[in-house]
Amino acid sequence: MKTILVTGGLGFIGSHTVVELQNEGFEVVIIDNLSNTTIDVLDKITEITGKKPAFHKVDVRVKSEVKSVFDAHKIDGIIHFAAYKAVGESMGKPLEYYENNLSSLIYILQEMRDRKLDNFIFSSSCTVYGQADELPVTEKAPVKPAESVYGNTKQIGEEIIRDTSNAHGIKCIALRYFNPVGGHPSIKIGELPLGVPQNLIPFITQTAAGIRKELSVFGDDYPTVDGTAVRDYIHVVDLGKAHIAALNRLLNNNHKADFEYFNIGTGKGSSVLEIINTFEKVNNLKLNYKIVGRREGDVVAAYADTTYANKELNWKTEMSLEDSLESAWKWQQKQNA
Repeated sequence: MKTILVTGGLGFIGSHTVVELQNEGFEVVIIDNLSNTTIDVLDKITEITGKKPAFHKVDVRVKSEVKSVFDAHKIDGIIHFAAYKAVGESMGKPLEYYENNLSSLIYILQEMRDRKLDNFIFSSSCTVYGQADELPVTEKAPVKPAESVYGNTKQIGEEIIRDTSNAHGIKCIALRYFNPVGGHPSIKIGELPLGVPQNLIPFITQTAAGIRKELSVFGDDYPTVDGTAVRDYIHVVDLGKAHIAALNRLLNNNHKADFEYFNIGTGKGSSVLEIINTFEKVNNLKLNYKIVGRREGDVVAAYADTTYANKELNWKTEMSLEDSLESAWKWQQKQNA
């Protein structure tokens, strides 16, 4: 039975991926410093899967703490989520983003190099493409200058991984996510940002719940169908399953290069106003929102061409946008109960 280390494994995407890993029979070791989640997520994962993953409260920015986890377990693969992830916030906190997102990656890769470990999955982002020249975005799209500090940390992160893979032969896959949303069908885990949400969907659900007075829509003058920014929203369970597919590709030696990357999305773009309208329709409610100025670091539109990932990973999304927005609202309601 393979043991997989998951950094940031109690976070939004991490927790859903841990559930999928355990459902597939993997042993899981989680490290998380609980900076953007709570320890009770560990119990919820256990309730869903019937098995409690190993857990270490570790800050991946502290090299000695990272080393201690590798000393304690025989690791067969690593999925690295632990990172700050808000585009807007990153523009005001560049040093915090560079320190957290890059030093943690380096320390993990150093342990892999020193212990001759393989099978590394990196939580990357469609932000590496900047504002793509053509839509949908394929893996052949050029990596353009980043529009945000967050996007730059993902670009640099991929460069670090590529160089490390070339030098030491470590097998790595970067998954370039589009926008993860929704919650687990059990409604036991979901997106629960600490403090003011930096992402659209939790801000929508908190506004609907009366926690936030109103939702700000950043800009209505983009060259899109209704003037609002367009993104590709993927259900977090589908995203979790993409990590299993990528991990199995490495474990089974089906990879075609030591460093590969895939776009992980639905292949469909939705504007902010389309998201609001769909949320209102599927959940039978009205949202209080207002149009405000554009937010620094945001691109006009980004949605994936998933053809390559569908074929090479033998993976595709199964959940609809309606599924995502309905589960996100059910999760929010449970938090308010």
